[in-house]
Amino acid sequence: MEVTVLFSVFIAGLILGIPVAITLGLSSLSYLMLAGIPAVVIPQKIYAGMDVFVLLSIPGFILAGNLMNRGGITNRIIRFANALVGWVRGGLGLTNIAASMLFGGITGTAVADAASIGGVMIPGMKKAGYPADFSAAVTAASSTVGPIIPPSVPMIIVGALSGISVGQMFLAGAVPGILMGVAMMVTCYVISVRRNFPRQAWQGFGEVARSFSGAVWALAMTGLIIYGLLSGLATPTETAVVASVYAFIVGAFIYRELPLRAVPTIIIDSAIASAGILTLVGFANVFGWILVSEQIPQAIADSVLSLTDNKFLVILIINVLLLFVGMFMETIAALIILFVPLLSLAQAVGIEPLHFATFAVLNLMIGLTTPPVGVCLFVCANIARLPLSPVVRAIFPFLLTNIAVLLAVSFIPALATWLPSVLAP
Repeated sequence: MEVTVLFSVFIAGLILGIPVAITLGLSSLSYLMLAGIPAVVIPQKIYAGMDVFVLLSIPGFILAGNLMNRGGITNRIIRFANALVGWVRGGLGLTNIAASMLFGGITGTAVADAASIGGVMIPGMKKAGYPADFSAAVTAASSTVGPIIPPSVPMIIVGALSGISVGQMFLAGAVPGILMGVAMMVTCYVISVRRNFPRQAWQGFGEVARSFSGAVWALAMTGLIIYGLLSGLATPTETAVVASVYAFIVGAFIYRELPLRAVPTIIIDSAIASAGILTLVGFANVFGWILVSEQIPQAIADSVLSLTDNKFLVILIINVLLLFVGMFMETIAALIILFVPLLSLAQAVGIEPLHFATFAVLNLMIGLTTPPVGVCLFVCANIARLPLSPVVRAIFPFLLTNIAVLLAVSFIPALATWLPSVLAP
């Protein structure tokens, strides 16, 4: 009875559009009241969920990304990407994807990528003669690379939930992220050739060198983050703090585009964004504790294993489930609720935790571009001043491409585990 009410309130909240954090809290409270458990459990579990040292890195990485974005990084990265690939047919689309790959290594969030890159690239592509729906679609699709290429906020969440090294998670996402970017570039090129999209003249190696020198300080930030983690000199939290200081120095004193008077506002905005994520983590921990106490994870594992214990079929079932959930639920909430139960199932059939974590995050990133709750779709459609439906139609080829990469990563573990095994301490 109590479990039925728990899920009924949760589903009803999602249908009504109530924020996921509040929905988790209301459904958990309903369960506790029916079960006769004191409500004091809620603040206790919320605090326990947020009291994880590695989660402190989230505000740091969000602040670093905001500082670099306000400090002139977006235009420099776009210029460098355009110098590299802008001369190919459909070059601005390729530039869009390349910029997202480079930008994702700094912000670690897809929505920040979609808003920042999209705010520049979508109007630019429309002006150059690209259809508005294609411009929005390629921006939304490429933004999902951000949380795969390190640093990655969802991967930090996964590390906190499972105990997997965040440094290893970051490395595990590098190859899949590059594969996604390259695959989307191929798709973009094929569409551009078929539809005869414009291209611009080759600007020469001089422009490549000049644009690289302008972007090198921004690009070096990813190297700083990875080096700090791999060398053992800093924890993820300490690395995030160093990255924030670095971003401030580069934006304010090297690029000189970050006004000091803007810093307090950036800090406040970063704190608000971080608070939203951590609140979600806290309420989801209450919900997760209830699921564990009711042995829901074990029930899920037993149900699937009663159908099959074939490793490849289980991987396929997990992917189908996560793709479906990603259509309706925000990424971090889905990870917090489903990751631990599905990890138990994955380990039961011999799937390595690092491999599972990588394709689970990649899967839910694709959900950011699927209706009806694809946040990046809404952001890019709004920038392009279009209704959602034409953008959904235009993004379909990119969705197929990303799902193909997802399946490759899911069924070829080395794509996720090889780099961490070589570089991780």
